[in-house]
Amino acid sequence: MIGTAIYTLGWAYVHRHRAHVRVDVFYARLPRRWQALVDVLGNIFLFFPFIIMFTIAAVNKAQYSWAVNERMEETAWYPPFAPLRTLMAIALILLVLQGTANFIRDFYTLIRNKPYD
Repeated sequence: MIGTAIYTLGWAYVHRHRAHVRVDVFYARLPRRWQALVDVLGNIFLFFPFIIMFTIAAVNKAQYSWAVNERMEETAWYPPFAPLRTLMAIALILLVLQGTANFIRDFYTLIRNKPYD
């Protein structure tokens, strides 16, 4: 459970520093404006639809888990599952917020051809 907490809370941090794994064969050779275009289109068509869908599902699962007092059945001591599900929902909400901030920065770079930072 601690590993899950650390991993999920790190998603927004990694996204902020653009430290996630990507294939830079073509992307690294593109001009800054084209990189921003790729990032903006990737956010619109890939990142936001999936992350928002996962966030809604995580919030619903967390609410359900609190309502039925769900327990983990993988261990012999049956710990409550609701705190971990809530933490995962919070981590996904933070990731959506960070993704929105990165999207605004990339869109600014696309329009002005200079980084926002």
